[in-house]
Amino acid sequence: MASLHYKYAAMNSGKSTQLIQAHFNYRERGLSPYALTPRLDTRAGVGMIKARVGLQLEVDTFSRDCDLFMLVSDRLAQYKTDVLILDEAQFLIREQVYQLARVVDELDIPVMAYGLKTDFRGELFEGAYYLLCLADKQEELKTICWCGNKAHMNARLGADGTVLREGDQIEIGGNERYVALCRRHYMQGRVRG
Repeated sequence: MASLHYKYAAMNSGKSTQLIQAHFNYRERGLSPYALTPRLDTRAGVGMIKARVGLQLEVDTFSRDCDLFMLVSDRLAQYKTDVLILDEAQFLIREQVYQLARVVDELDIPVMAYGLKTDFRGELFEGAYYLLCLADKQEELKTICWCGNKAHMNARLGADGTVLREGDQIEIGGNERYVALCRRHYMQGRVRG
């Protein structure tokens, strides 16, 4: 029986590495994974998932107005699809999370969604909120703060390296723009010792 999986963590936790490894594992076993990433995330290029350890995977993209159930249904009419693997799941909207649940329940295709849980203000992303509500299985991937404690906060950095507390929820960036911190150092605004 298929399940909806949500694997979440702070920045630099290895989400993309695990996603690419899962995709490889399915292919290696003769199965057909279908991977997607949001079109708005262009850090590694459009339709490219790139892990900080150097791995990368070319995938299809979707927009915020895309019906993911219909996308997978249409694909299934032409190609075998054993699993849907989705990157940057925090950028999903409510309707898309419900569409992923339909992929699992009606098409019997497992869905593995990887993404952040909270934004730079410590607030849930829309996609994360609904995945936490609907996912059959949830797994927090771990990373550490500069102090060695568990990091679960995503701090957005200003040009001068200070922790920002205001701004648009969605602003694409990598290590130059975000750092994972423990709660104490996030609250203090300390990005290094």
